Amino acid sequence: MDYKNYLTENVLKFWLDNAIDKEYGGIFTCLDEEGKIYGEEKSVWFQGRALWTFSSAYNRVEKRKEYLDAAKTIYGFLPKCTDSDGRMFFTVTRDGRPIQKRRYYFSETFAAIGCAEYYIATGEKEAWDNAEKYFETAYKIFKNPSLTTPKYNPENAPYKALSPVMIMLSTAQEMRKVDKEKYSVIADEMLNEVLCGGYLKEDVLLENVTTDGKFADTPTGRTVNPGHSLEASWFLMEEGIYKNDKEIIKKALNIVDFSMKRGFADGGIIAFTDAC
Repeated sequence: MDYKNYLTENVLKFWLDNAIDKEYGGIFTCLDEEGKIYGEEKSVWFQGRALWTFSSAYNRVEKRKEYLDAAKTIYGFLPKCTDSDGRMFFTVTRDGRPIQKRRYYFSETFAAIGCAEYYIATGEKEAWDNAEKYFETAYKIFKNPSLTTPKYNPENAPYKALSPVMIMLSTAQEMRKVDKEKYSVIADEMLNEVLCGGYLKEDVLLENVTTDGKFADTPTGRTVNPGHSLEASWFLMEEGIYKNDKEIIKKALNIVDFSMKRGFADGGIIAFTDAC
């Protein structure tokens, strides 16, 4: 299969032809398989992801003007997705008015990697400043969970989750392309948390453990998300390759093996399962 051709002439072309909002900026996120827009509200997560995608396509695949034009359109929409406190919304209207704002800071992490990749494409200093701004907002909440509404009452259910660690690792890896010294330290911090924070067991990667890294024998504590586990293994392999550390890669491949064993069913990956 010609993966490059499929990416450029099927995947990227689909979004370029159907989703770029040339009137209000940004990218539509509710499309059917024919490219018909069935809802005009926009996911803010998707804005950052799409900005990264088109910027990365321009940087790594081919320097097509339409990739950079799409990235510029999405980049210009991000300020509308950002609240006065620096936090981003979760969904907005077509023209950027807020619909929903959540405790999660994934909108900020995706905006950070999008802006960083756009900076690499354009050299615009403002884009890198925005990338750092979004990253710092996310990292501040990661380090101080009390700054946002907790998912679980910390007094009665003192959990910490794998997903924030994963996304911070991946985001630091992308930011490191521009500032190796600063973001390598944060990537190391997240790598250590994934591997040594209590989530990784012999044959399972847990979604939630207690704040002191112990297994919780509850439905929440036993939750396994095989897709998340595979995603985490991808980020770990990225780090192993970057560091030329075969031990990290070995651990990542082990996660792939047991996650597929637990999660692959009926031709796909199940969403959740029980560790026990």
